Amino acid sequence: MPILLFISLFTLLDFVLLFSIGSQIGLLTTLILVLGTGFIGLHLIRKEGVSTFARARQRMQMGEIPSQELLTGAALIFGGALLLAPGFLSDALGIACLIPNARQLLMKALTWVGLKTATAKQHTYQSGPSGWEQRPHQEHSQSQDGPIEGEFISAEDDPRRR
Repeated sequence: MPILLFISLFTLLDFVLLFSIGSQIGLLTTLILVLGTGFIGLHLIRKEGVSTFARARQRMQMGEIPSQELLTGAALIFGGALLLAPGFLSDALGIACLIPNARQLLMKALTWVGLKTATAKQHTYQSGPSGWEQRPHQEHSQSQDGPIEGEFISAEDDPRRR
């Protein structure tokens, strides 16, 4: 739900800026800028996308996982979509996704936010009377020594009635 609110507010702010700046610089200039950024974005995506795909293929042939190339490709697609959307705020963010140094800063910021969110939402589950129950996250200061006790049913055994 918060992401939907963020997207709605971003879109609203983008259109407010578009109409505000458009009323100052004129309709023709605004249309030229919006269409121009769209065409430039498509050209940059095509150029950067081909080189990113070539680097990913090279890393896969070397037996490595092209994780950085996949993130770069996702940022290029996101930046291209923002450049195609009409608006000056979306164009600025789209251009930031296409510039390599700015893209790396955005990825570091998103990684940091993602790690913060992931560590805040850790849960531990344990078996209780009603099945698996969620309990609040506790520090791992309690270490369990020795074997873990439990029961198992082998798939090879015949099921028995009680």
